[in-house]
Amino acid sequence: MSAASLFTDEHDALRESIRRFVLADVRPHASEWERARWFPDELFGQFAEHGFLGLKYPEAYGGQGGDFLHEAVLAEELALCGSGGVAAGIGAHINIATPPIAKFGTEDQKERYLRPAIAAEKISALAITEPDAGSDVAGLKTHAKRVDGGWVLNGSKMFITNGVRAHFWVTAAKTTAEGGHHGLSFFLVDRQDGVSASKIDKMGWHASDTALIALEDVFVPEENLLGGENQGFYLIMANFQWERLVMALGAVGAMQVAYDKTVAFAKERNAFGRPLSGFQALRHKLADIATTVHTSRVVTYDALERFVRTEGDAVKEVTMAKLATQRACFDVMDTCLQIHGGAGYMEEYEIERMARDARLGPIGGGTDEIMREILSKVLAL
Repeated sequence: MSAASLFTDEHDALRESIRRFVLADVRPHASEWERARWFPDELFGQFAEHGFLGLKYPEAYGGQGGDFLHEAVLAEELALCGSGGVAAGIGAHINIATPPIAKFGTEDQKERYLRPAIAAEKISALAITEPDAGSDVAGLKTHAKRVDGGWVLNGSKMFITNGVRAHFWVTAAKTTAEGGHHGLSFFLVDRQDGVSASKIDKMGWHASDTALIALEDVFVPEENLLGGENQGFYLIMANFQWERLVMALGAVGAMQVAYDKTVAFAKERNAFGRPLSGFQALRHKLADIATTVHTSRVVTYDALERFVRTEGDAVKEVTMAKLATQRACFDVMDTCLQIHGGAGYMEEYEIERMARDARLGPIGGGTDEIMREILSKVLAL
């Protein structure tokens, strides 16, 4: 699937607009934010000023009234910011936390949470994963007890992107004693007494905050139940395909950035009296990288086209795209680092950061192993 047959002139114009903004207002600060292990909350406001936090949401809630393809452009172009953490924080707000509100929320909930999220007045986070339950959502232990006027939540959440800075968390909890996937519900949990979030140090994505969250007798009013009671599993499944597509798009964008950076380095850096690109072994490595970037983009665009055309029913192709791109991205980063030699191991050239950031790909949004298991079922193996 080619970009020419998938994206319109409008999407191409948006791409140029996003690229200008990211290169001018985000990328210059990437190293600073990486060192600080934080990017300012005000960055959400800058994205909102350009309309980038609500590209696919209706104008009635402050969005741009676009489609998934508009947001796909943003997901790919964010890689130019030079920080996986920044891309992750902005992406989690746009692609993970707010979609359940847009799809399942009441009008009141959309006004109270989706509209301010699109305007960057509130920062959001999705809180599903727990210390003992990652891909196995049936193992969630956080529970919600019904009380007068609402619910009381107790439990903990782990690896929550934007978890420290969030104004509210879209939170999954058990609402029955039944095992398995039954009895899960979602709640819109505001920042309040009883909710504590602590920042977790991690290998990559340094500029983003990733939190361990504790919920201790947290009251949630009845009107903050998101979707139907005991219907939470459907909310979880509804956005998985888009989340995985966004990860594939981000990996494609990151690989392109690393390739361009490495080609420039190989042409400028001399060894034994000639540029590195003058050595056949390195030229062949670069040719392999270019091939990987192209094939990854084709697989991802094909999955994106099928996702849009079928209104989200492209499990096989999306799963393949996620599986194919994430490990490929890390391998590309590793090869680019190797071509940079000692310079690649230094922070100055940013390749070491890109390699660290890429390592999460085969884990987040469903591990490679989970992707293969999904494919095994879809393919009736």
